[in-house]
Amino acid sequence: MSAQQTVTNPVIPGFHPDPSICRVGDDYYVVCSSFEYFPGIPVFHSRDLVHWTQIGNALDRPSQLRLDTSSSGGIYAPTLRHHDGRFWLIVTNVARGEGNLLFSATDPAGPWSDPVRLPGVPGIDPDLAWDEDGTCWCTVAGVSQVRLDPVTGETLGEPRQLWSGTGGAAPEAPHLYRIGEYWYLLIAEGGTERGHGVSIARGRAPAGPFEPGPGNPILTHRSTDHPVQNTGHADLVQAPDGSWWMVLLGVRPRGGTPGWHVLGRETFLAPVDWVDGWPVVGKVSTELPAPAWPLRPGPGAPVRDDFDQAELRPCWVSLRERPERLCTTKERSGWLTLHAAGDSLDADDAVFAGRRQQHLTCGVRTLVDASEGRGGLAVRLDERHHYEIEATAGAVTVFARIGPLRTEVASAPVPAGPVVLGLDIAPQPPGDARTGPDLLSFGVEEPDGTFAVLATLDGRYLSTEVAGGFTGRVIGMYAAAGTVHFDWFDYEPGQSA
Repeated sequence: MSAQQTVTNPVIPGFHPDPSICRVGDDYYVVCSSFEYFPGIPVFHSRDLVHWTQIGNALDRPSQLRLDTSSSGGIYAPTLRHHDGRFWLIVTNVARGEGNLLFSATDPAGPWSDPVRLPGVPGIDPDLAWDEDGTCWCTVAGVSQVRLDPVTGETLGEPRQLWSGTGGAAPEAPHLYRIGEYWYLLIAEGGTERGHGVSIARGRAPAGPFEPGPGNPILTHRSTDHPVQNTGHADLVQAPDGSWWMVLLGVRPRGGTPGWHVLGRETFLAPVDWVDGWPVVGKVSTELPAPAWPLRPGPGAPVRDDFDQAELRPCWVSLRERPERLCTTKERSGWLTLHAAGDSLDADDAVFAGRRQQHLTCGVRTLVDASEGRGGLAVRLDERHHYEIEATAGAVTVFARIGPLRTEVASAPVPAGPVVLGLDIAPQPPGDARTGPDLLSFGVEEPDGTFAVLATLDGRYLSTEVAGGFTGRVIGMYAAAGTVHFDWFDYEPGQSA
């Protein structure tokens, strides 16, 4: 490890929870949960464990992904593995009638197969591991295990209980590894909130029996004032130089008491040492000592998306589905066109295209032509928690939906024609114990480039601590009536991002 250089943690910021990692040669790949958003399961690539580029979404067509679900339902906790020349992806879709599913691909960027259904695999958070004779073991939250034929989806025998952790709530997120002479079983327990932690056991065979680690939990920030909380749901990977690393989820609460996290659960990186046959996890913080090898940053994400390609970039997600008849870049060249279905973001079938908020400070602008309808720029947590600035011909209005309440906050006339709608997000200045995490300012960009703020709203109401659930903020464009066109969309991190 280099004492002279540090890197920023989380390595994949924003709503990217439940990371699972695998390495093939010098390449690393990570997948994350995506819940009610389509396309599902973002896939990231890195050559240095620090800089990650999204290369696609594993579930990008309706034959793979059916999301008949409420918000914070849908895709839970995928596991990504490479075995026998193929990538394997196993996941739970908690949408009605779906259950556990298995996909495979020769290229992690896709295309991925249609699902192999796994009716014999119970529970959530499935994991895959292969032993020396080729037997595939599937371990699930609880923590139980069953042998599996990954080609057909047939289970071999009945599930059997392995280990339920050290007594913490919700033993889940199991991952099974052969490391040296032992099989190690890594799990999360304590629940995915402030009590979250990581524990481990080992045995001589993949089916156990398992001996708990003497230092459990091997990672937790519970009952501390650490700036990174909810640490857990981890996965291990070995680098080519023999060093070991852990990816895990964590959150960054801000503001007063109890602290509000608004970006969702994010993917963090931590070094791992081995002492007397057990893993010891290094410090998890917002700065990480750089790995020993040269860093290999990829191209940075562009600030502006001009919508000049036939398909949206992989960072864009929609609610439950994205039919081309409702969301397309092909109708008006160089514009994203949205045709309304639901009449507001309160509706389950709202037409929305957004990207995850990934920075605590950021600015967003979009050029909107609402002459044929009604729509605009929104920050969404779920159907009951969202803020938006909405354009119609001749006017813009700021709305806030907080639980059962929906209110018009501000309104102003605008000239006929396209208008630039904007949003600035910045930390709320320190105050007392009731101070919220950040402030969201909505407004209109004037012809001279100045930003005219119409309303500034408290960000705590778009946080998981208020809304509940498992997701984070998604910022994007929507149509609530008729047809709305968007020429471009800018997302620019702030200086204290």
